[in-house]
Amino acid sequence: MLSHKKSLNILKKTDALLEGHFVLSSGLHSSKYIQCAKLLSFPYLAKEICNSLAKEIKKNFKKIDLILAPAMGGIIIGYEIGRLLKKETIFCERVEGKFQLRRGFNIKKGAKVLIIEDVITTGKSSLECVKLINKSKAKLVGFASIINRSSKNSLKIKSKIVSHLRIDVPTYKKNEIPAELKNVKITKPGSRFLK
Repeated sequence: MLSHKKSLNILKKTDALLEGHFVLSSGLHSSKYIQCAKLLSFPYLAKEICNSLAKEIKKNFKKIDLILAPAMGGIIIGYEIGRLLKKETIFCERVEGKFQLRRGFNIKKGAKVLIIEDVITTGKSSLECVKLINKSKAKLVGFASIINRSSKNSLKIKSKIVSHLRIDVPTYKKNEIPAELKNVKITKPGSRFLK
């Protein structure tokens, strides 16, 4: 597996590791944001991270029939991991705020499905994907992401998450933001509330 230090260097080199005051898709505030779209916009640099994650997934999940990725952040990493593992990969997208399968995508009954995202903080998007798996009478095998930045307090997923990189970055509820962060202009980089 690619070292933590080398992985961080790749994130910095691609300007994927941002500093400021961010409101995450979860609604939590943070002084750091990992913009995996920037990482994945450099395929020749992201390749090592994707290969490393694919190896970890293969080691931890013996049988996968389908990869499901939530739009927007999960689409590229879902595609790349699907390519590396030679698995069908689909994505779900929000329609009026709820994830749906569109574009002719479906999940077959009994299929073993892996959910993959770029970054997991609370797991809210992943858990919304689980509803689609359950509705299709398929089986969730687990969760994977490039970055796991969750904390015990924020994580809603109770199952194992296979990630390439674990980054511990504090997150804050709106009423718990530290003074030094309150003075920094807020940026909302996520895609959950795009229209």
